[in-house]
Amino acid sequence: MEENFSNYFNQTGKVAKEYLETRLDLIKLQAAGKLSKALGLFFSLTMAFLLFFFVIVFLGMVVGFWIGELTGSYTIGFSCAAGLFVLLLIIMLIFRKALIQRPLSNMLVQELLGEMDDKDEEHEPVA
Repeated sequence: MEENFSNYFNQTGKVAKEYLETRLDLIKLQAAGKLSKALGLFFSLTMAFLLFFFVIVFLGMVVGFWIGELTGSYTIGFSCAAGLFVLLLIIMLIFRKALIQRPLSNMLVQELLGEMDDKDEEHEPVA
């Protein structure tokens, strides 16, 4: 009888250990998946920012040359273009939470938690 209890506890211990190891592996894989999604989002946003930056720089040059041609002085043209950039910077600093921080954090949270919503929908019983 003692041998049966000992055998039962040994087998239960082995099963519990295997379960915990499997659960740990699952958590590691889920973390790796979320990290890869976050990094993918980061790199795509970085590329979009660089593209936007180059577009803004070239548009600034175009505006500077255009105003320079209109006024006859490139100094005045590029000064006006620089003034537009300063005005744009001030507007972005004032509204940075509404324009940048909140949308980016919401996008990251939706990207990371969207996977959990999909899993919840899969496990719901069909009525």
